[in-house]
Amino acid sequence: MTDSAATPAPENPLPTGADVDEVVVLDFGGQYSQLIARRVRECGVFSELLPHHVGAEEVRRRKPKGIILSGGPASVYSPDAPPLDPELLNLGVPVLGICYGMQLLAKELGGRVESAEVGEYGRSQLTVTEHGTLLKDQPDEQPAWMSHRDTVYTPPEGAVALASSTSSPVAAFESKDRGLYGIQYHPEVVHTPYGQQTLQTFLRDICHCRLDWSAANIAEEQIRLIREQVGDGKVICGLSGGVDSSVAALLVHQAVGDQLTCVYVDHGLMRKNETEQVEKTFGEHFQVPLVVVDAKDRFLERLKGITEPEAKRKAIGGEFIRIFEEEALKLAVGAGAEVDGAEVKTYGQVDAAGGDTGAKFLVQGTLYSDVIESGGGTGAATIKSHHNVGGLPEDMTFELVEPLRALFKDEVRAVGNEIGLPERMVWRQPFPGPGLGIRIVGGEITQAKLDTLRECDAILQEEVRAAGLYRDLWQSFCVLPDIRTVGVQGDERTYGYVVAIRAVTSDDAMTADWARLPYDLLDRVAGRMVGEVREVNRVVLDITSKPPGTIEWE
Repeated sequence: MTDSAATPAPENPLPTGADVDEVVVLDFGGQYSQLIARRVRECGVFSELLPHHVGAEEVRRRKPKGIILSGGPASVYSPDAPPLDPELLNLGVPVLGICYGMQLLAKELGGRVESAEVGEYGRSQLTVTEHGTLLKDQPDEQPAWMSHRDTVYTPPEGAVALASSTSSPVAAFESKDRGLYGIQYHPEVVHTPYGQQTLQTFLRDICHCRLDWSAANIAEEQIRLIREQVGDGKVICGLSGGVDSSVAALLVHQAVGDQLTCVYVDHGLMRKNETEQVEKTFGEHFQVPLVVVDAKDRFLERLKGITEPEAKRKAIGGEFIRIFEEEALKLAVGAGAEVDGAEVKTYGQVDAAGGDTGAKFLVQGTLYSDVIESGGGTGAATIKSHHNVGGLPEDMTFELVEPLRALFKDEVRAVGNEIGLPERMVWRQPFPGPGLGIRIVGGEITQAKLDTLRECDAILQEEVRAAGLYRDLWQSFCVLPDIRTVGVQGDERTYGYVVAIRAVTSDDAMTADWARLPYDLLDRVAGRMVGEVREVNRVVLDITSKPPGTIEWE
């Protein structure tokens, strides 16, 4: 078990001074812990996910309106089971235990928790015998999603058993006088149809939260905070064209205007027209000072002869780091926008003054999921190679500006819509940093292969959008293996490339299912690729889920 003294709680990502109610979710290791925080936010209440061991004082400091104890894989009787700090129950705010969290509450308060002969996993039938406050206005019989072996057999003294399930004598209880509530099932998953109603009742009627928080309504607050942090200082941002860096850059620009300079490195591995879209959106439409580095030739030269996937990734990442580092250093000391061996275009007033007027701040599109996974994070730090701008030297010190560090990905999209980012960029599907370089599989990356893959991918994207399926897919793309096959076109023998179509559905990319694209869509895509791209004579469909496969081929 992790020592609380060794792992500090994440810094509060909630904007300082923001007048919103919040609920803390304590993570006891459950696979759905992060999802609980998301569901609370969907109800209109800001929520933070903290390690279970942060302690009552840290929770008190955040002044939450309520506390939720997550599920977890351990048995409450295991020697190394994550414990419950009993002081959390004396903070004067309601507490809701979910699954393992419910069992901890019951055990702490003198209820009977034992290991059942048969575990309860997956869909179960919930029978509500007393609705109480937590389950009010819900049907007596309802499905619910379970995942446990330990079971509460007797509720704590003074608590009322509200429901039972197929294998759980006490599947829900409440002690209204003490503000303590427990449910054995998982309300945060879609398989529990009344789960969101349960959470909303807890938040609104028990915690008395205002259900008025949304991702979009913090944009104005973030802009104010950025102005306070930056003052009249200069700011740089490594712009990728993805939604995270784009929204972060636009928020900063709306806060401090031309004090921001964005650097976009075109490595020649982007999809069709994406560089032009970034230039048009930021340099022309929003008039953000923008440095566009055309380094396509430099990357191709660096990638000559490399076919092994990890070697390609390292070569692409390393070259990107060097180019961004050159630009960042020159902007930081005001030396102007020049990169050896690459063409540079600038938009807007890119300040090239010397001396100490260079950039002092660095924008990062850090999300709340990054904060959770890192176990914390700071508001200002020396940039090291593990940060997402990609390996600036340790002696290159910037203060970080992270306007999205309180948000999940879907919430970032909401902010993007609110501040006017074009729909096409707001809903851009995830795209790997090495770009098309890792979608040319098994052979050397050449300009001809890139052009072929880019054209096929553009056809796929166009048809998927036309079919109204773009937002339904987590990712859709083409892969170009180093394979040629015999074909017949116009009564002539051809020897062309195979293109593989990859399309998946997912919530978080941890797992993914292959998308059941309509046959007529696949027919149109294949026909256009073979008909319009001379180098291609065969199209195949990847129907592998994750696991066992990965989403990308390399």
